[in-house]
Amino acid sequence: MVRYVADRTGRFTQRPHYDPKELDRECEATVCSFLKDRHGTADYPISTDDLTVLIERDAESLDQYADLSGYGPDVEGATLFQPGRKPKVLISEILSATDNRQNRLRMTLAHEYGHVKFHAYLWDVEPPSPDLLKINPRANIQVCFRDKILDAAQTDWMEWQAGYAGGALLMPISRVRALVTAYCESRNLFGIIGQSDSHGRALIEAVRVAFDVSANAARIRLTKLGILGAASAGPSLFDAV
Repeated sequence: MVRYVADRTGRFTQRPHYDPKELDRECEATVCSFLKDRHGTADYPISTDDLTVLIERDAESLDQYADLSGYGPDVEGATLFQPGRKPKVLISEILSATDNRQNRLRMTLAHEYGHVKFHAYLWDVEPPSPDLLKINPRANIQVCFRDKILDAAQTDWMEWQAGYAGGALLMPISRVRALVTAYCESRNLFGIIGQSDSHGRALIEAVRVAFDVSANAARIRLTKLGILGAASAGPSLFDAV
């Protein structure tokens, strides 16, 4: 169950602190239920079309061709929170209009859905005052920069949570662990695997292909789950015999 801690950013009096296991559990339940309702089965990778429909279900609107340049360089997504209403999701037209940026588009869609699912209610509980909105017109908007979509610092709690949720939606934990278990058992491996080792690179590639994400997204997901590390931390089962 989510617990609340003081919000040191000053945006709210208190903010939610999600254990990664909670985010994994909730994200997989959400995407699995959605896919089964829509297609009768939960197959992966989740399609870009399914991601957009999921957002449209839970947000007031989704604009995939938004001009976000006014928020600064490298802004690829934004969520506009509306007290008493569902939020609006904005995706940079640069992502949607460019074929070779589909991985970034998919991760940005999943990231913004993380804000919709885990953060929208905060604006109902503690909406910004009219005075605050005059001082800071962006108090209702979460602007998401390219370098924070995947792996923001934990001190930037909203971006970190949305980034983790985005990875968990695209790469559900039970499916990732099943893939990793099959790979490791067939090769008598256990313990943390170095991300630059041959097995680490192979796992990154396997996750990339299985879930239609970038290699960087696959690497970060495997690292956050404690499967990959800076270096291997255990011998193979074969070596232990």
